[in-house]
Amino acid sequence: MKLHQRTIKTAAMFSILLFLVLSITMTLSTAFAVLLFRIGFLDSQHLLRGLFVTPTVSIVIGTILFRLIGKRPLELILEISKATQEVAKGNFNIELNEDIPASEIREMAHNFNVMTRELAGTEILRNDFIENVSHEFKTPLSAIEGYATLLQRKELSEEKRTEYTRRILFNTRRLSTLIGNILLLSRLEHQEIEIQREWFSLDEQLREAILMLEPQWNGKHLELDIDLDPVDCYANRDLLLQIWQNLLGNAIKFVKQAGKIRVLLRKIGTDIQVVIQDDGIGMDQAVLQRIYEKFYQGDTSHKTAGNGLGLSLTKRIVDLHGGKIEASSQVGVGTTFVVTLSALPASEEAH
Repeated sequence: MKLHQRTIKTAAMFSILLFLVLSITMTLSTAFAVLLFRIGFLDSQHLLRGLFVTPTVSIVIGTILFRLIGKRPLELILEISKATQEVAKGNFNIELNEDIPASEIREMAHNFNVMTRELAGTEILRNDFIENVSHEFKTPLSAIEGYATLLQRKELSEEKRTEYTRRILFNTRRLSTLIGNILLLSRLEHQEIEIQREWFSLDEQLREAILMLEPQWNGKHLELDIDLDPVDCYANRDLLLQIWQNLLGNAIKFVKQAGKIRVLLRKIGTDIQVVIQDDGIGMDQAVLQRIYEKFYQGDTSHKTAGNGLGLSLTKRIVDLHGGKIEASSQVGVGTTFVVTLSALPASEEAH
């Protein structure tokens, strides 16, 4: 319905423009003929003849003027047509000039540019997915194939059969998580889609994230020090939950049995600060500098427990929210992540 209304509006604009041009040229031609009659250059007979000729002259002049006036809009439409042909061939690296006086055509050019950027992002997403999947899928797929082959042995004990089945399920879940993280990270990196935000209780969400990971921290008998102020946050609820799951999951993974994890939430002025601290194995400076790289894992002893995408994903989500994430660590002492977000919507920050 909206597109139909815009089409009618554009057609009406050109019709009004043509009407105005013809009306002006006809009025000027008639006025010129009357002027010539009054100063004596034309008699009444010639004036009458001139008034009959005036519409024809007006149409000719009006058509020429309309051609000159409408030349630029027509050129823009032809430019858009050529650009769409390039897109149809698979060329998404094309952009139209949006500096156009006519609002309808300017909006058309803007929408076209948004479309090509989205298509280019989708193409990058596809290429990234293929490249990363081919690289990262080898280990779990090989494990699944190996254990599935062992399960075919008839003399296999029930205990071994159960163990191999468990390992197949573990690697299957690992593949599923990997696919989900690659798709989400690629979409957030390359597609210019405004994230949806809403008000929600951040302290409640942090408690939810902690409870979701209860089997992991309870299995290691960890001590949790949770200190959360009541704080409301204007952000994307699902994406922020991904941050806490990644950071808490890493903390649990790298803390030893009966270790300690601290989760702190504070509102400082117009900022919200979340601190997740552990007393785990820690990292040296060389590893710390690369923790946000995709597929990078500093501690290879835990390689099967992750895919090196969690912190890349976390960093991207924080960036999309206009926040910042800081990490400090010391080998044998532990690691601290500090996530800082704005407590205000972007519109209020500007004021």
